[in-house]
Amino acid sequence: YQRRVHGIQILNQMSREDKIYMAKLAEQAERYDDMVKHMKEVVGMTQELSNDDRNLLSVAYKNWIGSRRSAWRAISACEQKEEAKGSKFLDLLRAYKGKIEDEVEKICNDVADLLDKSLIPKANNNEAEVFYLKMKADYFRYFAECVTGEKNKKAGETAHEAYKKATEKSAQLPTTHAVRLGLALNYSVFLYEIINSPEQACKLAKTTFDAAIGDLEHLEDEQYKESASIMQLLRDNLTLWTADAQEEENPGAKEKEEAVSYTHLRAHETSLHLVCRLLLEKKKKTT
Repeated sequence: YQRRVHGIQILNQMSREDKIYMAKLAEQAERYDDMVKHMKEVVGMTQELSNDDRNLLSVAYKNWIGSRRSAWRAISACEQKEEAKGSKFLDLLRAYKGKIEDEVEKICNDVADLLDKSLIPKANNNEAEVFYLKMKADYFRYFAECVTGEKNKKAGETAHEAYKKATEKSAQLPTTHAVRLGLALNYSVFLYEIINSPEQACKLAKTTFDAAIGDLEHLEDEQYKESASIMQLLRDNLTLWTADAQEEENPGAKEKEEAVSYTHLRAHETSLHLVCRLLLEKKKKTT
């Protein structure tokens, strides 16, 4: 008993460094609710978050909500099957799905409250502000994925506003900056999946990729690896979305059109595009 009391006292007297250590420890133990708790305590202290601190906060919330998003997708798939069978358990299933949606909403509101009241107002540089605005937009996108009707509309509008504001401020960052690229990647997914605007999504992904590619080769190895990875995801999404559009226009010719699209893209590559693609492919083979 005395040992437990002593342990509680130690936990209640932790310094900022201790709390960050405990957040990392909680991550290793996959106790993401604890990780969120410790990082929120760090946010409550006066010192501005470093880049590493911001990433820890992001990882904590991303994993905390990740299991709920996966659960929601799984239950939604089950719902479609049960509907097709006319199952008598549909009411139970939908009640459980609603419980998961409530948990997603609670986490998203928790993130938004932390960002709006503490992190965004106190951001002391452009990179941090873009990071936080992107984070806010991402979590309202997650919520919009899970709900319909008025909640979907409001979440989508809040996410869109935050993405647009982050995009405006990201113009001050280098075209190859990982935060700027990650923002464009997630914003384009939002445009494609939530707003249902493939044309806008493809335009954003392509302009971001094209703007960054000329500067990519000048980055240091570590920066290069992170930025190139995000650019590859942008390119992958463009390929997928283009294929989807072609399938809609010409059903039944998907395999042929995908191959033509791939050749077409490569036939119009500039030398810088070619260098970037070969470097990306080399990186994939060696990792």
